[in-house]
Amino acid sequence: MTLRYKAYLIDLDGTIYKGKDRIPSAEKFIERLQLEEIPFLFVTNNATKTPQEVADNLANHYHITVLPDLVYTSGVATADYIKEHITGQKAFVIGEKALKEQLQLAGYQVVDQDPDFIVQALDRELTYQKLEKATLAIREGLPYIVTNGDTNMPTERGFVPGSGAITAFLRAATQTEPIMIGKPSPIIMQGALDKLNHMLQSNQEEATLLSKEDLVMVGDNYQTDILAGIDFGMDTLMVLTGFSTLDDIKGKEKQPTHVITDLSQWSLR
Repeated sequence: MTLRYKAYLIDLDGTIYKGKDRIPSAEKFIERLQLEEIPFLFVTNNATKTPQEVADNLANHYHITVLPDLVYTSGVATADYIKEHITGQKAFVIGEKALKEQLQLAGYQVVDQDPDFIVQALDRELTYQKLEKATLAIREGLPYIVTNGDTNMPTERGFVPGSGAITAFLRAATQTEPIMIGKPSPIIMQGALDKLNHMLQSNQEEATLLSKEDLVMVGDNYQTDILAGIDFGMDTLMVLTGFSTLDDIKGKEKQPTHVITDLSQWSLR
């Protein structure tokens, strides 16, 4: 039997784990992909952790061992986008340590004054002064880039403000729509596809490049993971282990290609 898909893009929270809780069927699914040597890439909107930190978390808490290269965060996708589309080297960042490190690793300066562009993500040390600086710069016409639009984050205490809540403030203060990088934006999806193809070519010089039709986007959140895949022209596999339910997609014009209870139900062939 031939493979259903040649490669997988896979969400993390709600799909591979749920908060601090393990999802054993998801762990076994990743093990099956590794045994079959099927390429995959974790694609996450979380810009507060570096790929290395995500890989360490997977190994330490969820029995999944991967290289950091197999983790594509919205922070990495943001750096990739800036490299291709934005002029200048100086970034004013509303965001946390991991995002700043990612931009510096890509060759950019993180500055407090006279930036060339603004990058905004979740910032749990947010101050009015930071918002003021970003507002003035955006109103001057500088590019405004947002890692992800998630308005809330699930925690053991309930849903708390996410990156998108900060975006809502700056959108209201500047009357400016940002360049949105994370899911459901096609920008992170194109970046993930390009990264997969780059890795394949690095491992095998004459590797056949993957197209959208070769991949499936696996996720639990209809509004981010599934719409990201659908709007990018990719098949989608929705798992009911996390955020969205069958009731959430009932009557939706855009439907997932596949819906399963958990990843133990999924055959690779």
